[in-house]
Amino acid sequence: MAAEDEEYVYDEATGEWRPASELAAETARVVRDSAGNALADGDSVVLVKDLKVKGAGQTLKQGTVIRSIRLTDSDEEIDCRHDTIRGLVLRTEFVRKR
Repeated sequence: MAAEDEEYVYDEATGEWRPASELAAETARVVRDSAGNALADGDSVVLVKDLKVKGAGQTLKQGTVIRSIRLTDSDEEIDCRHDTIRGLVLRTEFVRKR
């Protein structure tokens, strides 16, 4: 049974009032790299293949380390910064957690 002081949230999908902790557990998402490792903000990743960067006229080589990634709204993309390329967005299928 739920605690007396627990907060409840209206779930529009089911039309019911549900405990906030229960709803948060369902919406928690995990972003995974190409090897299935969970990624988090601030992690470092390594490229698993050569990638041509559109608009930069440059290729990032396999083994390149990308530091301080940021997760985006999409589970398949991460936002990151490279020494020569700003505003770089990579797909998680091309990176492995370091």
